[in-house]
Amino acid sequence: ASWGRFSPQVTSNGSAAGGGEAAAAAETQRQQPAPNAWAVIKGVLFRIFIIWAISSWFRRGPAPQEQSSTGGSPRAPSRNLFPKDTLMDLYVYISEHEHFTDFNVSSALFWQKRDLVYGDWTSGDNADGCYEHYGEVDISESVQQNGSIYIHVYFTKSGFHPDPRQKNLYRRLATVHTSRMINKYKRRRFQKTKNLLTGETEADPEMIKRAEDYGPVEVISHWHPNLTINMVDDHTPWVKGSVPPPLDQYVKFDAVSGDYYPILYFNDYWNLQKDYFPINETLQRLPFRLSFCPLSLWRWQLYAAQSTKSPWNFLGEDLYEQSDEEQDSVKVALLETNPYLLALTIVVSIVHSIFEFLAFKNDIQFWNSRQSLEGLSVRSVFFGVFQSLVVLLYILDNETNFVVQVSVFIGLLIDLWKITKVMDVRLDRENKVAGAFPRVTFKDKSTYIESSTKVYDDMAFRYLSWILFPLLGCYAVYSLLYLEHKGWYSWVLSMLYGFLLTFGFITMTPQLFINYKLKSVAHLPWRMLTYKALNTFIDDLFAFVIKMPMMYRIGCLRDDVVFFIYLYQRWIYRVDPTRINEFGVSGED
Repeated sequence: ASWGRFSPQVTSNGSAAGGGEAAAAAETQRQQPAPNAWAVIKGVLFRIFIIWAISSWFRRGPAPQEQSSTGGSPRAPSRNLFPKDTLMDLYVYISEHEHFTDFNVSSALFWQKRDLVYGDWTSGDNADGCYEHYGEVDISESVQQNGSIYIHVYFTKSGFHPDPRQKNLYRRLATVHTSRMINKYKRRRFQKTKNLLTGETEADPEMIKRAEDYGPVEVISHWHPNLTINMVDDHTPWVKGSVPPPLDQYVKFDAVSGDYYPILYFNDYWNLQKDYFPINETLQRLPFRLSFCPLSLWRWQLYAAQSTKSPWNFLGEDLYEQSDEEQDSVKVALLETNPYLLALTIVVSIVHSIFEFLAFKNDIQFWNSRQSLEGLSVRSVFFGVFQSLVVLLYILDNETNFVVQVSVFIGLLIDLWKITKVMDVRLDRENKVAGAFPRVTFKDKSTYIESSTKVYDDMAFRYLSWILFPLLGCYAVYSLLYLEHKGWYSWVLSMLYGFLLTFGFITMTPQLFINYKLKSVAHLPWRMLTYKALNTFIDDLFAFVIKMPMMYRIGCLRDDVVFFIYLYQRWIYRVDPTRINEFGVSGED
C-alpha cells in the first residue's frame, strides 16, 4: 500500500477557451500531477454527505408553530395560481439591467411564444413538451469589458402582457416573473514560471502582459451558449412558512391571496465548465440557445438540492463546495457511463472508503499497542514523515483545495506521532537551543537496539541509498533543464514531490529486506496492509475502466508488485508455533 495514491490537482479555475489563453492555461498545469479520477468520485460523494449532514443539523430548530391567519384560525393550504392546462404566453427579454422596464424596446425581446399549455408533456418538436429558440445576442462595450447581462422571463396567462404600464392587459396574479445573470464570472490564475537556468518561458506573451496588468488572479466574464427554462408541473397545496428547504427559496406566495405562483427554474446543471468561453472585445454577438421544458417535482427537488449553497460558505467557497472540475467529472460520468457501471462505481466507492477508514484505524491501533520493535523498520517511519512533509509543502505552494491541505496535515501529524512510538523522545531542558528552548532528543528504544532489526534496517537503507541518490540526481537535472518553475523553492518542492511520486514505492523495500533476513513476517500489521491492498486492487480496476494517464496506471501496478512480494514472504515464512513472540509467549504456550 503506497502513499502515492494521493495526487493533488492544481488547476486554473475558469481557464479561457481558445487561442493563446487556452495554451497559457495548459501551461500552468503542465507540471502538475495527473488528476486522480477515482479520488474525485470518492471526494464528491463524501462532500455531498458532509454538506447534507451539516445542512440538516443547522436547519433543525424548534418545532414550527401552527401558521395562523389574521383571524387566529389555522392557515389554509394554498393553490397554484396557474391551474392545470392553463394557456400561457412566454416573453423572454435580455438586458444589461438587473431590473427590467424596457418592454417597449423591440431589440430587448429575445423570444416570444404564445399559447403554451401548463403541464403539457406531449407537444413540441420531440413530443416531450419542450420548445427551443436559437438566436444571437448583441452585446455592448460594457459587456465586452466584464459587464453583466441578465435574462428576464415572464409567463402570463394567454391574452395578458407583462408590462405593468399597460393597465388593460396586465394582471398581477396572471403574471409570473423571474430573472438572473446569464454570464458567469470565473477566476483565472496565472503562475509566472520560467526555466531557472535560461530564464526563458513558453507562456504566451499576451498572458504575461495581462498578469502584469491585472495580477496573478484575474476575474473574467464567461458565456455558455445553452440555458433551459423549467416550469415545475406542481400543484402541491403548500402552506406558507412550511415549505421545506431548499424548495422554500423558489416557491413564491402572493401577499394578498396567499396562493403561490408557478415555480420557474433556470436549469444550467448540465452546462459543463469546458464549454464556457470568455467574453472580450473580439466578440460582437453571443450565440444563445434557449429551451423551455416542463419539469416534474421530484426532478426539480434533485436539481434544487444540488444547486443549494452550503451554510458554511462564509468559511470560503472552496472549503465545502465541490470545485467546478469535480462537478464536471460527475456530470460526464452520469452522461456517458453505463447505468450498471455507474451503480457499481458508487457501491465500490463506499466500500473503498470503508476500507480506508479500517486501514487507518488498524494502523493507529497497531502502533499504539506495539511493545516491541523487532522486525519493524524505524527508518521507514522517519522517511514517511519526510514524504508527508514534502507533499504538504508542495500543495501549499500550489494553492490546492483547503480540504486536501487539512487531510495531508492530519496525515503528517499521525506520522509524527508514530515517531514517539518507535523512539524515546525527550526534552533536554539543560542543553537549550539558543539558550531559551528545550532541545528535543531522540533515542532508539531498547527493543530496537537489542535486536538484529537495527542492523538489517541500516543495511537496507545503505543499499537503498545506492539506488535512490543517483535517481534523485538524475531527476533533479531533468527537472532543472526541461521544466519551468516559479523559483528555486518551487523547484526543490516539485522535484522532490515528482521524485517521490515516481520512485516512492522503493521506500517500502527495506521492510522486505528485514523480513528476508529475519525469515518472518509475524511482526507486520497484516490487517492494515490487507485493507490497503484491497483499495489498491480497486484502484487497479478503475485505473483501466476510467480514462487515466498511463503513468498513473503504472503507479497502481508497481504497488501491487510490492504487496505480492509481501504475500510471497508470508507464504514461504510460515507460522512457527515454537517461536517466541515479543511478549515472550510461543504458540504452543
